[in-house]
Parts: sequence; C-alpha cells; structure tokens
Amino acid sequence: MKRSWTIGQQLILGFAIPLIVLGVLGLSSYRLNQQMRQASAWAAHVQKEIDAFTVLLVDLQDIEGGQRGYVISGTDEFYRSYEEARGRYKTHLQRVRELVGTSNPEQARRLDALERVVGERVAFSDQNLQIRKAEGLAAAIAHIGTGKGKRLTEDVRGIMADISAAENATLEAQTNEVNRASIALDRMLGVGTTLAIVVVGFGAILIVRRLDRQIGDSVQRMQSAAAELEAAATQQVRGSKEQASSASEVSTTVRELAVTARQVSESAQRVTRMANDTAQSARGGDHVLATAQESMGIVQRQVQEIVGRMLDLGRKSQEIGTILDIINELSEQTNILAINATIEAVGAGDAGRRFGVVASEIRKLADRVGASTKDIRRLIDDVRGAANTTVMATEDGAKAVDSSTRRFGEVAESLRRIIDYVNSTAEAAREIELSTKQQTTAMEQVSSAVMEVAQTARETEASSAQTLQTASEVVAISEGLRQLIERGGAGGGGIVAAV
Repeated sequence: MKRSWTIGQQLILGFAIPLIVLGVLGLSSYRLNQQMRQASAWAAHVQKEIDAFTVLLVDLQDIEGGQRGYVISGTDEFYRSYEEARGRYKTHLQRVRELVGTSNPEQARRLDALERVVGERVAFSDQNLQIRKAEGLAAAIAHIGTGKGKRLTEDVRGIMADISAAENATLEAQTNEVNRASIALDRMLGVGTTLAIVVVGFGAILIVRRLDRQIGDSVQRMQSAAAELEAAATQQVRGSKEQASSASEVSTTVRELAVTARQVSESAQRVTRMANDTAQSARGGDHVLATAQESMGIVQRQVQEIVGRMLDLGRKSQEIGTILDIINELSEQTNILAINATIEAVGAGDAGRRFGVVASEIRKLADRVGASTKDIRRLIDDVRGAANTTVMATEDGAKAVDSSTRRFGEVAESLRRIIDYVNSTAEAAREIELSTKQQTTAMEQVSSAVMEVAQTARETEASSAQTLQTASEVVAISEGLRQLIERGGAGGGGIVAAV
C-alpha cells in the first residue's frame, strides 16, 4: 500500500533537509575554526617568545656596551649602565623561561646553554671592570686582548641565532597551518553551500509538486461543498429576515405599551415615596419642635435661676461692703493707736525706743490694710454694677424665651395639621400605585413573551447570515487556491513559483 504523506509531514521534511545540511556545514566550520584559533594562539605565543629573546639580546648588547664604555672612559656613568643592564638581563631571562616552559625541550636546552655562556661572559666583563679599577686602562686592554671575551660573545650570538631560527621556523609552521585551515574552510563552505542549494532546491521541487496535486483535489471537493452550502444559507437567511422583521414589529409595539405602564407605575411610586417622606419629615419636625419647646422651658428655668443667683450676688456684695467698712474703721483706729504709741515711746526715751519701732510697723500695716480695703471696695462696686447689668440682660432674655415658647406651640399645631393632610395624600397615592402595578405586571409578561420571540428570530437571522458569510468565504478561498495552483502549474514551479 502506497503511503500518503500529510502536508505537515512534507513541510517538516522540506525544512529538515536544509537544516541537516546547515548542521553539517556548521559542525565542519566549527572544527576548522577551532584549528585556526589554536594555530593562531600558538603563533601569537611564539611571537611573544621572539620578542622576549630580542629584548634579551638588547640587554646583552647593553652589558657589552657598558663594559667597553667603562674600560675606555673609567666613568661611573658607564658602570651604572653596566649594572642596570645586568639587572634587566636577569629579569628578562626569567620572563623568557616562563614563556618557553616545558612545551619546547629543545629551546629550553638552548636557553640553558645561553645562560651558562652569558654567565661566563658577564664574569669576564666583571674581571675587566675590576682590572680597570685596580690596574688601569692598559691592564684592562691587555686582559681583553686574550680573546676570551670575543669567543664568548661569538658563542652567545651563535646560540641566539639558533634560538631565533627555531622560533622563526615554528612561527612559519603555525602560519602555514592557519593558512591551510583557512583555505580548507573556504573550500568547504563553497562546496557545502553549492551542495545545500542543489539539495534544498531539488527537495523543494518534489515537495511542492506533491502539494499541488493534493491541494488541487481538495480544492475541487471544497468548491462543490461550498456551493451547496451557500445556496442553503441564502434561502435560510431570506426566511430568517422575514421572521425577524415581523417579530420586531410586534416586539416594538409591546415594548411601547410596557414602557407606558412602567412610567405610570414609577410615577405612582414616586408620589407614594414623596408622601411618605413628607409625612416622615413632618413627624420629625414635630418631634424637633417638641424637643426645642422643652429646651426653651429648661432655658427659661435656668434664666430664672441665674436672676436669683445674681440677686443673691448683689446681696453678698453689700454684706462684703459692710464688713469692709468695719475693717477700714479698725485700721483707722489701729493707726491712731500706733501714732499715740509712737508719741509715748518718744516720751519714754531710750527705754521706749523698741516699742516705738513696733508702733511704727503697726502704723504701716494699718496704712496698707486701709489701702487694700479701698481696693477691695472698688472691686466690690464693679462686681455689683456687673451683677445689676447681668440681671437686667437676663430678664430681657427671659421675656424673649417666653415669646419663643409661645411661637413653638403655634408651629407645632400647624405641623400636626400638615401631618394629617400628608397622611391622606399618601393613602390615595398607595391606592393608585397598587392598581398601576397590576397593569404593569400584565404588560411586562406580554412584553417578555414577545421579546423572546423576537430574540429567537434575531438569533436565527444572525446564525443564517454567519452561515452564508462562511459559505461565501469558503467559495472565495477555494477559488483563490484553484487559481493559485493553476498559475503555479502553468509557470512550471507550482506553489514555489507562486510564492
């Protein structure tokens, strides 16, 4: 049995082929790129070693130049230059050893030989400097003339030449490796891209041809079914519109009647609420007036009590004035007695001096008492005047309270009559509301039934219209697919050509 591939499976296959090709290309490119990166990293390391050896050679040249300068001139400047070059040489030699490490045993052996020969050359230079310091220029030149220093220098240069040649060879090899990897990557990308284009194009053509045949058959069946569905939907929409139109007219009439009945009911309810609110407000006003009338009675009693208290205050003030008169009279008599005592003390001489002092203090005290008595009398007079004024004002307030109390009684009687009238109005409004509610209930039931019929008609019409729209869309889509497939087949590329 021949297997039938679905559209989804064919599309997955169409995407899987280029993804596989791209994956192979990507993996190969990654491996070649890693080789290039490793070769480039090693070439950079070799270049660092070459730079370090170059710096080391410069240090050796500075050591030799410092020795020659000191031997010839004998100045400390060349000697310091010689010592500084020796220090730099040791530091740079350690840097070279760190770079070489154990990855290149041959270079490590050359470096050991270089260190040994350079040590001998530096020792020879130290001897020359010591001879120059101790014996002079001629002895130093004679020591140089032995040729040992020249031989050691040539050995150093030979070892450095071998080291440089080895490093350059390694650098050239790594550079060639990078170039080979780059060329291989370019070739692989070119061939792989060409192969991917061929494979993807061939697969796309096969898949699109199969899709053209499958979609063409499906489109023909879809067009036939869509035409039948469109005809049935058109007939259903026409009948639904007529039914919905009739139901809408009936529903509109019933809704108008229901709205009128509901408005009458709402008006009756508002009248009832207004009557109840008015009665409640009137009863509340009557209660407030009763409370206010009672409060005015309390105020009247309080005012009368205040009048009594103020009159009592006036009497107490008069009594205080009488007592002050007695105190004032006593202070005057005390003052007279103090004056007499002072006179007697003066007549008694030294024996009555102390008594005279006491009499003088008593007289001063009597004077202060008299002055205080006058101040208190003035204050009492002020209090008495204020009390009289308050009594008069309080009596006026009592008269006003009596008048207000009578007015409150008249208002309370008027409110009671208003309450009776409002109760009668509320009773009539409730009767109107009851009859209106019965009419409204009946109209709402009729309106609800008609609205259900109208809603059913509208839903049927909407469903029919949706069915017709769907059928039209299916017809349009099937026609578009048919034209797309026909144009693609005529162009020789199917869906691919259309896209």
